[in-house]
Amino acid sequence: MAPPLLPPEPGSDDRPALVIGCGYLGRQVAGLWAVAGRRVCALTRGRCDELASLGLDPITGDVLEPDSLRALPSASTVLYAVGMDRRSGRSLREVYVTGLANVLAALPPCGRFVYVSSTSVYGQTDGSLVDEHSPTIAVEESGHVILDAERVLWEALPGAVVLRFAGIYGPDRLLRKQALLKGEPLVGDADKWLNLIHVADGARAVLDAEARGTPGETYLVADGTPVRRREFYSHLARLLAAPPAAFSPAESTATTETNRRVSNRKAREELGFAPRYPSYVEGLAASV
Repeated sequence: MAPPLLPPEPGSDDRPALVIGCGYLGRQVAGLWAVAGRRVCALTRGRCDELASLGLDPITGDVLEPDSLRALPSASTVLYAVGMDRRSGRSLREVYVTGLANVLAALPPCGRFVYVSSTSVYGQTDGSLVDEHSPTIAVEESGHVILDAERVLWEALPGAVVLRFAGIYGPDRLLRKQALLKGEPLVGDADKWLNLIHVADGARAVLDAEARGTPGETYLVADGTPVRRREFYSHLARLLAAPPAAFSPAESTATTETNRRVSNRKAREELGFAPRYPSYVEGLAASV
């Protein structure tokens, strides 16, 4: 059992911030903390020089190697944003569930623990609007694994703050960019919904959760403007000067493919979350 979560005391905690999972989102958050003058430690398997060049304090370790986690410091805030690296040869369950359990067992007492989860825990297929009270009945493997990881977190740290993210995009991460440039058809139903969040807004949501999140609460992080796939990819193709977006429906997933619209109302009202890019139009313009 990990030590209890301690409530932060603004302005009185000189411990470093800690990023576990310093990837596309984690690096953005680390950068914001560093610019604010905070010391930021980042767990990494082998990018020490790269992270040090960004002004971070790298800690060599792997969430799947418990002995390597002994150097984790006591932190004012921990951001856990570990993503799946398919090159690692490890399963989704190992990375998300076992890795999290290893970290929670090794982590010293911290002030705030912000966990990056996913809206894939929602399995709605009817285009309905989902929020924090909607049933979490995952239909995809990733959703089942992430729900299991959340259960591990709640059991060990009931005061953590969970952020369920919609699809993250931004510079150097444009969904289906290469397929569009090649004129390849996109597999899936063009009329189903996409729920998105620009990486810069996602990073600010983490800081909002650190400052104003209620311990033990879950918040959905999305730009609040769901878009049908046809509109999104057609707009992206125009920005890329690519051939018009074409689609090839996947018959085998026609009835099981998720299709929902994600509400960010709770994050806006309770965290003060205000996206700089309130829709894909502004977000793509800043990313292409």
